[in-house]
This record gives sequence, structure tokens and C-alpha cells, in this order.
Amino acid sequence: MKNLNSSLPGSVVAAQGFLASGVFCDLKRLGTGKGSDKGRKPDLALIVSEVPCTVAGLFTTNQVCAAPVKVCRPRVAAGVAQAVVVNSGNANACTGRRGLADAEAMAACAAGHLHLPPEHVLVASTGRIGVPLPMENVREGIRRAAGRLGNAPEHAAEAAEAILTSDTHPKEVAVEFKVKGRRVRLGGMAKGAGMIQPGMSATGGRPAAGWHATMLAFLTTDAVIAAEPLQAALERAVARSFNRITVDGDMSTNDTVLLLANGLAGNPTLTPRRSPRAGANSGFEAFQAALDFVCLELARMIVRDGEGVTRLVTIRVSGAQTDADAEWAALAVANSPLVKTSWCGGDPNWGRIMAALGYSRARVVEEQVDLGYSPPGGRRVLWSLRRGQPTRATFKSLCAAVAAKEFDLHIRLNLGKGVAIRYAADLTEAYVDFNKGDVSNPAALGG
Repeated sequence: MKNLNSSLPGSVVAAQGFLASGVFCDLKRLGTGKGSDKGRKPDLALIVSEVPCTVAGLFTTNQVCAAPVKVCRPRVAAGVAQAVVVNSGNANACTGRRGLADAEAMAACAAGHLHLPPEHVLVASTGRIGVPLPMENVREGIRRAAGRLGNAPEHAAEAAEAILTSDTHPKEVAVEFKVKGRRVRLGGMAKGAGMIQPGMSATGGRPAAGWHATMLAFLTTDAVIAAEPLQAALERAVARSFNRITVDGDMSTNDTVLLLANGLAGNPTLTPRRSPRAGANSGFEAFQAALDFVCLELARMIVRDGEGVTRLVTIRVSGAQTDADAEWAALAVANSPLVKTSWCGGDPNWGRIMAALGYSRARVVEEQVDLGYSPPGGRRVLWSLRRGQPTRATFKSLCAAVAAKEFDLHIRLNLGKGVAIRYAADLTEAYVDFNKGDVSNPAALGG
């Protein structure tokens, strides 16, 4: 994006008026398994705006959803929030009435320390499912987190560390752009490594051809924008990023993306161009482009850090009969264990890809399919299959094309104009070893 500064530090505190902190309150030790065994690293985060914000959010469409999701949906729909409290090490999912009460208590506790209305505090959790939250630890953690709030990059780094479970490193990004001469900033942090195939929506209605340990993302901006266009912008950005990634095809009970806008940049109100009040230079397009960029950067970081992942593969489907067909074709290939294990071995096994296409819900005509590989974003494609038949590309050259840690897989169905893109990962022995656990040793069990 032109005029986008994407090298800012600070992620969620890069925008004016936002504070963050992360503390250790010993949540990961209590029945949360090896995926959350991070010693004395932070496990509770706070993100706070100095003023009330408009808010947008998207949540898991899993029919079994965690208590924090149930608490947040109506609060986000109300359009106003000022703080988010997040814990790792415990998902607070499948915990019944107690879990719901605990999620509400988390928000109320944070509200008390921050002197805010409880309904303006959002909550998120990630970790092992079915374990009650140790609320005494949580309350003490919130108290200490409220006392450590700050707007330096190290405060954002603490918060980004505190939301991790099986991740190997934090995921942060921030950008700056101009709207009518005003500097506007937008930043975010995310977590996710396993149980990743998001398909989030605002209401719980599942997107077509899609469905997320859990993925969480928290975004902040000082832009002036109303709740309705903010929600629309987030839905578009998530549809092009988080809802296009898959590590293992499993959707979490807790997936959440929240975006808070506090308006302190003082820019003219951002309004989509379709509105009669929006001029050609309203700045909304610049905001959307920045949000798209931040979400996609965070989403790709999640795939790269997937449990046991050694390769990130961008699957580009074109020529499908419909966009929905393209989505189904990309998803079938992205989640095929045989395809994913061949990527792990660096094997350009087009037969497995054809099989996955054939059993997908997409219309596929064998004699029409083209398959090929390129470097990320590359236009020169090495085709392994044209019109359903092998090309003269050598096995050695095809192996070289898929030996890279990141590459694009091009699939042309040649039946129409439908297109789709998916960001996928390989499947490795390390993933299996990490997730199988050892029932004789509770500390070895995953989330």
C-alpha cells in the first residue's frame, strides 16, 4: 500500500491513547498441559484505551463456543468498549454456568480496577478446554496488570507474550498512514499455532466453505470511525486473512478478533465511499487497506508458527465454476493429510492434489485441470500438469520448486471465473508428537 509505514513498533499501543500490560498469575500450571507449560512467562493481558472506543468483532462459528465468546458478542453488538482482558492457559470453554459467570467476573474485575462500566470490558481466553478458571489467580493477575499499564513497545510485548499457548513467539504488527494530513495508526497482536481453521462471523452464522490451539487477534486504532463501518471493514479484512488460513482443519471454541477505535487521531470521520456523505478522498479506502495489511500479516504469522510446521503454502485456485467452488477446492487440498505430508517431505505429488480436488464439493473435470508451482507471489509458474496431463517438467525441477519454506500452488480448473486463496501448512511428525500426549503423564497432554 502506498504511503503505508509498516515498520512501527508497539503493536496494540502504537495508536494514540492505548495502554497494555502482561503479567504472570500462574494460570498455565493448573491442568493446562504441555502446550501451555511456559514457566513463569506472562499469562494474562490487558489492553485499555484512555477514552471509550467504537468496537467491532468476529467470533468462532463453532456450535460449541466458549464463555468469553458468549459474553463478548452482545457487548460488541452494542458498539462501545474501552478495554480487553485476556488469559492464556485456560479456554474457559465447556465450563457451563460457572464458566459464564467467571467470564463476566473477569470483565467486572477489570472494570473495577480501571473505573469503567463492566459492559465496556471485553474478555477472551485460550488454553485447555473443560477446566474451570482459577478465579483467585485471575483476579490477582488483573489487579497487577492494571497497575503495570503503559504505552511503550515493551508493554505491548508483555501483552503479546501473555496471550500465547503453544506458539513459539509473539505476533505483532503496527502501521501508520495519513488521512487529510492527519497521522492515523493501526496495530495488532495475535496468537495461534494449532486448532487453526478460522471461519469467524459477528453472529455465529458460518461463512460459506470455511470454518480455529485457538486463534485470537486484538487490533487497535486511533482513527475516527463509527461502529457500523468499522464492523464492515473488519469483516472484509478477516474474510481475506484469518478466515483463509488453516494449519490442521480444526476450528476452536474460542476464536476471536476484536478491533477498538478511539478516535484520538482527529481525522475526518471515515465513511465508505458508497455513502452519499463520503467524498473521493474520505480516507476509508486507506484505512481498509491498512486493516487488510495488518490482518493478513498476522494471519500468515500464525500459519508460519503452526505446531510442527515447516512450510507455508499459498493455494491459488482460479477458473472454478463459481467462487464457492474455488473455496471448496482450495480447502480440500489445504486440509488433505496426504497432500500436507507430501509437502513436509518436499514431494510435488500432483496425484494427491488431484484426488483432493476430485472429492471436494467443487465441480472438477480431470481433463481441464492445470497444476503448478511458483515462488511466493511469483508470476512464472512451473506447471506439473496441464489439461490433466503431466508436463515435461522434470521431477528434479518440481522438487526444487516445493523445497522452499514458502511457495505458491497454482490450481486452474478452467471451468469459469471463480477464484479463491488459502494459506496452508504442511503436516509433520512434530505436530503428531506434540498433540498425541501421554495419558500416563497429565503434564504431557495438550490443550
